[in-house]
Amino acid sequence: MIADDEASDELLDTLKLARTPHGTVDNVMRVHSLRPNTMKGHVVLYRAALHDDSNTLPEWLQETISSYVSILNKCPYSLANHWANARHLIGEPKRADAIEKALHRQKPEDAFDGAELALLVYAEKLTLSPGAMIKSDVETLRALGVDDGQILEANQIICYFNYVNRTLNGLGVSTDGDIVGYYQGT
Repeated sequence: MIADDEASDELLDTLKLARTPHGTVDNVMRVHSLRPNTMKGHVVLYRAALHDDSNTLPEWLQETISSYVSILNKCPYSLANHWANARHLIGEPKRADAIEKALHRQKPEDAFDGAELALLVYAEKLTLSPGAMIKSDVETLRALGVDDGQILEANQIICYFNYVNRTLNGLGVSTDGDIVGYYQGT
């Protein structure tokens, strides 16, 4: 990973795009420093999937889905960041503890029901058995009141985290030097 003081002008421009609200560049982005174009693509995809103002799934649920995919993929980097965000957004420590335990046991039904549970079941199946997905997986979500835009949001969050979990695990990226969680220090 290339430090700012060793970066080319092209990389500096891309690092500017990737900076967090804290003014830092997290390792999840900096790992792309040898190929600034993949960093650009990653930043755009991340913000479109998880931090787009047009998303209508509650932010705490987006972060919980992100965390569950990261648990399923055994990705400590994404889990550390996104569970910190989910916990903050849930805002109730006891509820957050119950959710965290249920997700780690791979038993979301212990903390959720209805549409929220169905979204987590969808996330699990898409993460662990993508070739087994069938039309009724989406129809179940619709029947529980999840609209097509929200299904797409969940799908893109799940797919993004499958991508990024594999990037992080495959390159051995750690949180060393990162500010963990979007809400830390704000």
